[in-house]
Amino acid sequence: MKAKNFLLGVTAGVVGGMAVAAFVAPQSGNALRSSLKTNTANLKMGFADTRNEAMNVKTAVATLASVAKNNIPQIVNDLKGSIQRFQQDIEPNADHLKQEIGSLQQSISEIEKNISELKENTQN
Repeated sequence: MKAKNFLLGVTAGVVGGMAVAAFVAPQSGNALRSSLKTNTANLKMGFADTRNEAMNVKTAVATLASVAKNNIPQIVNDLKGSIQRFQQDIEPNADHLKQEIGSLQQSISEIEKNISELKENTQN
């Protein structure tokens, strides 16, 4: 609806401008009529071009929407598959890292125990 109002406003502005130009222009009647015919023909061609471009944009948007509608589910499925493969690929590493972290925590506990024993021995 906004485009229709815009085009209506442009049309009214052009027609008003042509009317003002017709009354203010220092031309003879024949030259003025010829000029009005030329300007009117140019205006009609301009509107036809604008309408054709609007139709092209409308078609392009419809095509884009259709392509997106058809391709987005496939892209989502591909992405889900990639995520699942990634999770499967990192799972062995995650288990290995958990074991390493457990070993490190055990080593830290032993070191802390040894440090406290050393402190007790040095204080005695």
